[in-house]
Amino acid sequence: MARVIVDVMLKPEILDAQGQAIARALPRLGFSAVASVRQGKRFEVELDGPVDDAALADVRKMAETLLANTVIEDYTVTVERAES
Repeated sequence: MARVIVDVMLKPEILDAQGQAIARALPRLGFSAVASVRQGKRFEVELDGPVDDAALADVRKMAETLLANTVIEDYTVTVERAES
């Protein structure tokens, strides 16, 4: 079994209102050294079978069609764990 991580973030040119709200709240909680915050989503996809090119292509297709809105979001796909 393998775990593949899909991280989805707003594109840099898109206003991240939630990230800005978090950044403004942090100093009130005593975290004054934070310059900015970007908020995103993380998906952990457990796959049966090997993580080969075809499996990664399927995960990328999942990201493009369901997990991310590619008009305003970027995504990365990372293999976290591959087991035999």
